[in-house]
Amino acid sequence: MSAVFSPPANAPEARFEPLTLARLDDVLDVEYRAYSHPWTRGNFTDAMASGYQAQLLMAGDRLLGYFVAMMGVDEVHLLNITVAPAYQKQGWARVLLDALALWSRGRGAQWLWLEVRVSNERALHVYQAHGFRRVGERKRYYPAPAGQREDAVVMSLPL
Repeated sequence: MSAVFSPPANAPEARFEPLTLARLDDVLDVEYRAYSHPWTRGNFTDAMASGYQAQLLMAGDRLLGYFVAMMGVDEVHLLNITVAPAYQKQGWARVLLDALALWSRGRGAQWLWLEVRVSNERALHVYQAHGFRRVGERKRYYPAPAGQREDAVVMSLPL
């Protein structure tokens, strides 16, 4: 996998900036539109307080997407990656994943890890196209409608 930024064709000029409390309401707006079981304000503030890598992908004042990742011993665990619904299917997930891989390599990580819902076929395809491979499952990992639980696919990417 090459971690070279390759923005989508005809894309607006985009930049990365760290997640701050000033932008948290924008992130929560996207999070609640994107997911049936979104992260809460507390999930994000806990991640920021813990020093996790939390980056926003911005075009002007528009939030295109974001990721939150946790550094471990020679590995990074992707905790949340989201493209705003209005900007999905435009290649921004690839840009976010490239930025995460660059950051991870810069910190000496040898692996990226993530979990994804077994039902999220679009995300599974994006991750596989980016070089991630299935390495296992976590049973009943995610909350699901009506009090049910959904399995997660565990994926990894060597850096």
